[in-house]
Amino acid sequence: MPRITIIETGLVPARWRERHGSFPAMFARMIRAVDASVDFDVVSVPNGEPLPDPASLQAILITGSSAGVYDGLDWIAPLEEFVRAAYANRTPLVGICFGHQLIAQAMGGVVRKSDKGWGIGRHVYQVTPGNGVIEDAELAISCSHQDQVIEPPAIARTIMSSPFTRHAGLLYANGATLTVQPHPEFDAAFAYELCEARAGIAPDVVVAAAKASLAQPLDSARLGQAITRFLLRK
Repeated sequence: MPRITIIETGLVPARWRERHGSFPAMFARMIRAVDASVDFDVVSVPNGEPLPDPASLQAILITGSSAGVYDGLDWIAPLEEFVRAAYANRTPLVGICFGHQLIAQAMGGVVRKSDKGWGIGRHVYQVTPGNGVIEDAELAISCSHQDQVIEPPAIARTIMSSPFTRHAGLLYANGATLTVQPHPEFDAAFAYELCEARAGIAPDVVVAAAKASLAQPLDSARLGQAITRFLLRK
């Protein structure tokens, strides 16, 4: 039976958790919509749970987080070591948002707050043709971030980009590591609540445009399918 280990790096605030679930629960819904037979293990690093040996795992997914990869939290350096070990072992590995940035930093890339500010709501990403993982020419996916991968690692190539986020999707040279900046696990309702939470933090015009953008369809299921196939080597 296929099994994916989800590394939880961020906790959904309590006010939303009952309605939307944890980040691992969101990913489980996304993946089981593609393959209902998948089982999951969750390792919550903010709660102090120890990281397993990546060589013992079938596949790994690293979630988003409100933390920054440069914050110096005590679990970030061990997680980077875990990523490098998983990469060397060619364990299928996917990172989303914080996971995208953490993997890039662990492998030699540069991550920092973008001078473009907050990216929230529905963004449209162009996909590099013939990348072997994502078949669509473009994808509309919700996002929520200030930090970006500014310089990808030398061993990664950009396969998704937008005017706001140049390096929104990275495929690594070992063929077993894929990362994306936006959130295919978020439904429109949760993405809308995140936009509302940025009121007074992001500029009013950015928040208003982001909320309005979510009236348009999202391609989350399409990206979720590609990620699931990648993790299960299908």
